[in-house]
Amino acid sequence: AAAGAPGIGGRVTFRDLTFAYPGSAPILSGIDLDVEAGTTVGIVGRVGSGKSTLLSLLGAVHPVPRGMLQFDGRDLNDLPTDTVRAGVAMVPQETFLFSRTLGENIALGNPAATPEAIEAAARVAQLTRDLESFPDRFATRVGERGVTLSGGQRQRVALARALLMDPRVLVLDDALSSVDADTEEAILRGLREFMRRRTTFIVSHRVSTVLSADRILVLDGGRIAETGTVAELLARGGLFADLHRRQQLEREMEAL
Repeated sequence: AAAGAPGIGGRVTFRDLTFAYPGSAPILSGIDLDVEAGTTVGIVGRVGSGKSTLLSLLGAVHPVPRGMLQFDGRDLNDLPTDTVRAGVAMVPQETFLFSRTLGENIALGNPAATPEAIEAAARVAQLTRDLESFPDRFATRVGERGVTLSGGQRQRVALARALLMDPRVLVLDDALSSVDADTEEAILRGLREFMRRRTTFIVSHRVSTVLSADRILVLDGGRIAETGTVAELLARGGLFADLHRRQQLEREMEAL
């Protein structure tokens, strides 16, 4: 953000948001949502329900019609793209790593970061125990000619990179899908302190990932089908409760 230009706070408002890619039917319709700063919102729904599209709009990836998306009461279209990209950190499911060192990959959005800050971000992302197996710890080259990381390790590098940007809004788009359930739990525990001061959107295909969210959004066919706390939605016995029950059964079957 330019000197003196106000950055983004954490309040996000969708007003009757309808979005379509050029030449196709709307993927999102009539999304109304007011998210106070510091809130964690979990978003679940079937494949193709519009979850990733909704999150991509937060990062100013696609043009959004005026009046439909606001940060702190200011229209997205009135904010410089740089301001939005500095204030909103997106962690996608598929991560791009450069053939540089692990530390440089983590510090991509914040090249001035100190080694201590890089280490702290890596610790929250549960990368530190993997470091023991890397020949030069943070100085290990990754990518084309360096160490090849697993999908779960790549996702954790991307998470550390986002944390190091110190964003007001953190967006996790199925960003822990390649990480095992125990590691995911450890990451979410470490993130809790970080998320308390920021607005966080978590999309996941695993219901367990969103159970600690302040409120849940269930998307179905590009619309909000249900919204509420975990307890409210479980009591309602609708889509979320159904998804929760099915995944619990699957986990019990796997444990047998």
